[in-house]
Amino acid sequence: MFDKVLIANRGEIALRIHRACKEMGISTVAVHSTADADAMHVRLADESVCIGEAPASRSYLNMAALISAATITNADAIHPGYGLLSENAEFAQIVDDHGFVFIGPSADHIRMMGDKITAKDSIKALGVPVVPGSDGAVKTEVDARAVAEQIGYPVLIKATSGGGGRGMKVAQNADEIGLAFTTARAEAKAAFGNEDVYIEKYLGRPRHIEIQILADSHGNVIHLGDRDCSLQRRHQKLLEEAPSPALNAAERAAIGQTVTKAIGKLGYLGAGTLEFLYEDGEFYFIEMNTRVQVEHPVTEAITGIDIVREQIRVAAGMPLAYKQEDVNFSGHAIECRINAENPDTFMPAPGRIGLYHPPGGLGVRVDSAIYAGYTVPSHYDSLISKLIVHGRSRNEALMRLRRALQEYVIEGVETTIPLHVRLTQEHDFVNGDYDIHWLERFVKRVQEKNGA
Repeated sequence: MFDKVLIANRGEIALRIHRACKEMGISTVAVHSTADADAMHVRLADESVCIGEAPASRSYLNMAALISAATITNADAIHPGYGLLSENAEFAQIVDDHGFVFIGPSADHIRMMGDKITAKDSIKALGVPVVPGSDGAVKTEVDARAVAEQIGYPVLIKATSGGGGRGMKVAQNADEIGLAFTTARAEAKAAFGNEDVYIEKYLGRPRHIEIQILADSHGNVIHLGDRDCSLQRRHQKLLEEAPSPALNAAERAAIGQTVTKAIGKLGYLGAGTLEFLYEDGEFYFIEMNTRVQVEHPVTEAITGIDIVREQIRVAAGMPLAYKQEDVNFSGHAIECRINAENPDTFMPAPGRIGLYHPPGGLGVRVDSAIYAGYTVPSHYDSLISKLIVHGRSRNEALMRLRRALQEYVIEGVETTIPLHVRLTQEHDFVNGDYDIHWLERFVKRVQEKNGA
């Protein structure tokens, strides 16, 4: 097992990794920018290293600074968390080349899954269903029209190196395909430096379902069930729950078996999440995230398995602590992402936290790195807290979530707590009857009502 792990991240996920390490008897090294000198993970870590100025490009994305920090502190391994460099194949390779252990999959697997066309082709070859679409990148408008006619409108044009909804356009018919194709390529070029796009069938009312897997170097692969991440705004998740209210036991077992079989053939190592669109009883693979997910706590709640702990064990060469038959699913869990944003306009709202009082009680978990007096920086993602509740049933979890949201006090900055309160009272959400477009429609209704 490792003696010391450097945490190459910030915020709540850095604190989450620190806690897992300390429970395993592992010393931690926190890295931070000048803006995060007073961050909670920095205060609690055994050692800390300032790696640069506030902009992420000068600190958390500075590979040389991270390697230097690991070197001077004699760290054994580096945990990248999520976001930032967590899915950067170059960084994973550099970590390995400098004699440290990257707590995650190989650079080759990160690279494979980082390109959506390669990922789709690789997964399809392993027997996992995919959304009908183009075979590789589509280079011209003429080709785009031909593909669209073949698979049928509406179609979705997506950047091969995309993420966060950038380089993604929908064409409802032949009249829209030209502009959508041109715009998607331009956005992809500007955002990712790669204008390649591909085309796939656009599904009308799909759910966003993902399957959590863990794999070790001893040939063991397990899945930890599904999560429903359909409540999204501009392709950014806002609330997740596990298990999905849309699936039955047979569907859940079948897709879990399909995924573990495929990942076993792939020879993957560590934690990963395969994401699917689900509609009319069919699953369609869209991408694989080769890291721990923001929403991993809901899976931990219903399985009792510490995913970060398993990541560290696997990276150290140890076998998974569980077989598939050891995985038991209990109850229902829901996670709300609390952002420092205006709950109606979603404008970022950095600032100094005043009064802070997180909720508690049976089945309530708060993953957050904020505290009274902490200043939320303007330089990074606006996520400041994750509220997770667990109950014996979905209804119990929902009632617990409502209570916890009412207890949660964060003063000094605007947050999305009021939005989550409204969501938990919506008839469609209460009934579990929503899709990936539902939240956009809901937000539009609220903004129109408020005159925004």
